[in-house]
Formats: sequence, structure tokens, C-alpha cells
Amino acid sequence: MPTDTRTHRTSEEETPMDTRRYRMVVTSGLDYVRTGAQVDGRLRQWLREPPKGYDVAAFAEGRNEIARGVTLDHDSVTGTSGAYGRWRLRETAPGGTWQTTVLVRQAGDGPTRVQLDVEHLPDDPETLPVPAKTPRLAGSLLDVLNARDGLADVTAQPQVVEAEDVEAVVDELCDETRRLPVVVASTPYGVDFDVWLENTVDPMVRPLAGLAILYLLTPEAEARFNRALEYHQVYGGGVRTYLPGVDPAWPTDGQRHRVMSRRTITEQPSRARRILAQLPQRLAARTPLPAELDSVPVMRTRARNDFAAPELERLRVENEALSEILEEAGREQRVRADEIRDLKYDLRKAEDNETLLIAEYDEQYRELHTVRAQLRTLQQYLISMGSGAAAYTPTTAPDDSPESFEELLLRITELPRLHFTGSRKVTLELDAQAYGSSWVRMTWDAVLALQDFAEAAAARLTTRDFKQWCADAPDGVRTISPRKIVRDESKSVKNNSDWRRERTFPVPESVDPTRKRFMGAHVRIGGGNTIAPRLHYHDGARAKHGIYIGYIGPHLTNTLT
Repeated sequence: MPTDTRTHRTSEEETPMDTRRYRMVVTSGLDYVRTGAQVDGRLRQWLREPPKGYDVAAFAEGRNEIARGVTLDHDSVTGTSGAYGRWRLRETAPGGTWQTTVLVRQAGDGPTRVQLDVEHLPDDPETLPVPAKTPRLAGSLLDVLNARDGLADVTAQPQVVEAEDVEAVVDELCDETRRLPVVVASTPYGVDFDVWLENTVDPMVRPLAGLAILYLLTPEAEARFNRALEYHQVYGGGVRTYLPGVDPAWPTDGQRHRVMSRRTITEQPSRARRILAQLPQRLAARTPLPAELDSVPVMRTRARNDFAAPELERLRVENEALSEILEEAGREQRVRADEIRDLKYDLRKAEDNETLLIAEYDEQYRELHTVRAQLRTLQQYLISMGSGAAAYTPTTAPDDSPESFEELLLRITELPRLHFTGSRKVTLELDAQAYGSSWVRMTWDAVLALQDFAEAAAARLTTRDFKQWCADAPDGVRTISPRKIVRDESKSVKNNSDWRRERTFPVPESVDPTRKRFMGAHVRIGGGNTIAPRLHYHDGARAKHGIYIGYIGPHLTNTLT
């Protein structure tokens, strides 16, 4: 009998994921027959051992009821288009069904592929699926399949990279056939390598089995690795996630590949493990399947006939089986419809963001053009004054911008006219959702501009609002593009009680007796994906309270969401 969902999942990794399905797709280093045999053996072992303890004496074609409320479906095909074998486990539990599917596929002269999916199918169509965790079966399969992704080995535990291995690792990072992200960990100076691997890196990357290629650099390898990847370095106990398509010679490409600091890893290990897992699992669920896997037909198994049973009894059993299959298909169809709806929403948001980014690029190019013209004028002036050498001497201004939203929230406390009253948890989640540090820098620019505006308002140097201030600010103050500032929400948002509540944030009693305030004014932090972060604020500068930032996080619900 399957147990309650909460206890049923305790045998798996304890870290929850934000996406709904776990998916592993790897290339087996074995041929099709040996791969199928290894998968069969490891699947039997996984089902037989605690906490499942199922009877798996026979894996026949069709539907096998291996426990009450637990079915194991199996089908296989061999033909001119290749071969596949598939096993699908369905375990009923309160609130829905947990479905685990393993597929072994070989087409033509291509390699043997293995796909493992785990997902929740809710009974109630109004209920969201429970996010799937990394199953122990994933690591068990990786241990015997000699699994690969492109040029790289895919293992359940991090591989130690020695100095002589660096060149091969760099080739894997640049491999155009790679589908999985590569997670590379470094070792802090003065910390024992083996202790760091066992106590910190191993538990941190455990949920990534089958979702990423895992490496830990030795100190000697780290130095060589960072020389080879000048714009994509990782060091000091940090961990970097390299997306497919690394370009070592392009400085800007480095912003695509996220870095997690040692501070986050050591001070908040549970949060670090969760953040590190989010991107690989989201990529695994959203990346299109290889063509040979995508071409496998939908599984539709039926119960096996017992020819010794009376005709009426056989019809009754078959009718029950068909009713159950229809019900299962309905649940699965609802989940797929939800996924399609989410993808359509993401596509629409991406299209909206593309339009926005084009406009912002045009504006930034105009600003850059103006600055370049001013620079040329100043250089010509210095030359006319006899300071030609100074006119073309490169200068580098130190960039003291925060590197993460965690650091940004700490530094807001140093700004006397600004007060952050929002949810730190929501803001810190942006560290897991951002590519590079551009969102952090954009937010910090907005924060500094708000600080300068608040200072001017407190000194009675302006009576304008923040948008007007940025549009026509005096020289020497920090501003942002007025196009990024929205004075208030639309009437449709303000008149919707749920949406208005989303935008109502805490303030001190001195600002509002109710200790909360609707903050329709906001700054568009960035686009480029479906998160589109926003900073909502209350301008109380002229009321001597300063400015209250009630929210920094993903775009809140509106008519388009």
C-alpha cells in the first residue's frame, strides 16, 4: 500500500524544487540491450527496497498490479525505426497519483538514450501538482549506465578535477552538443579539500543528480581553470553554474552563468542547496527532448487477460481497467494542459519583454552616443590645453555595486532616507532567478536615485515626484531613465481587491495608522524573461518620513498575468 504523500516522499531528497516535474535525460555508455538490462535491474531494486517494498517478481507486458493502488505498466517495441522499452509506475496517494516513467530508446545508428520522469498528477483539477524531488533511482541509474551528455560524464556525485583535467573540462563547457548545465565548485583558501567536499559540496549538489554535470576543482586546477576562463572564473569557495554555449573569449557571456558565494553556501546551506537546484530543474523540464525520445508514442497499456476466468468476470475486470485508464488519462491531460498554458504565458511575457528590451536598448544607445560625443569634446579640449596624454589615458572607476540581492538588502540599511519593509525572502529569490548581476545593478541604480531624490526633497530642493525628478534632475545627482518609473497602477489593478492587496506593504504607524500602505508607484527593474522584476515604493519624502520600499521581486499579478 502506498503511504501518505508526505511520508511517501521522505525517502527522496529533502530539498523541494520550484518546478513540477523531475526529468533526467542522458546518453547511455552501454548498448541498447545492456542498458535495458541495467535499467530493469535497478528499477526492480528500487521498487523492492524500503520504503516501497513492492512485489516485483514479474515485469510482464501490459499492466502489473504490484500492490494495492500501485500499478507498473510496461511496453516495448522493436522495429525499423529503432527500439524502446518503457516502464511506468503509478502510486495512488491522498490528493493524487505519483507517476515515475523510465524510457530506454535507441533509433537508427544513434546512441541509446535514457529518460527518467517523476511527476504528481492531482485528483482535483483545481489543485497544482506537488513539485517532484530528485528520486534515489536517478543516482542508482547513473552509477551503472556510464551516462554522458555530449563530451561530459554525468554522475550522481561531483567529480574531482585535477590540473591535468582542466583542458578537457573547458572543452566540455564549450561543447555545442551539451544539454545540461555544468556546476563547478571551488575550494576556499585554507580549508581542507576532502572536508569541504564531504561536508559542504556533496550535500549541496545531491539534488542535482541527473540534472547537471558536477565538478569540484582542486586548488591547483582552480588556478589553471581561471587562467583559461578569464571572464568566467570561480574561486574562493564559490560555485558557478555554466549554461550550455559558453564563449570563453566574450566578457559579456560571463553574465549568463550564475555565481553563488561561499558566504551563502556556508551561512545558509539549505537555502543555497535550494537555489542551486532551481535553475537545472527548470531547464530540464523546459528543454525540448531529443527527437528520438520525443517521437515515442503515448503509453496506453491495458490489463492482461486471464483466459482461465469466466467470460463475464474477464469483461468486468477489463471494464474496471479501462475505466481506471480513462481516469488516469484525464488526470494526465489536465497536467499537460496546465503545462501548455504556462508555456503560452511564458511566451507572451517573453514577447512583451522583447518589445520592452528593444525600446530600452534604443534609449541606452542614444545615451551612449551622447556620452561618447561629450567625451570627444572633452578630449579635444584637453588636447587644445596641452594635455594630450591625459586626454587618452585610460581610467577605471571602481564599481562598488552589490553582487547579489542579499548584499543589496544589507546596503539599503546604510542609506538614511530609504527603508525596506518588504519580504526579504521574495527579494532573495531573485538571486536564483537572475542571469548575471544586471538585475542587481539596475535595482541598485534605482535605490541610489531614490536616495538622492529623498535627500533633495527633505532639503526642500524639489517639489516634484520621482519620475519628474529623474526627467530633469540637476547635475551631479544619480538618476535612472524616467521610462522605467511608473507613478501608479492602472484603475483595473487598483479596483481589483486581490491585486490591490498584493501591492499593499508594511509601513510604520507614523506613516499610516493601519501600518500598511498601497504602493502603486514602481520601477521596472528589468525584462528578458518571465520574472520582469519590479520595485514598489511609497514616496513619503516630502512628509519627512523618507521613502519606503515595500517590494523588490517578480512582477505582481495584473491584467496580463
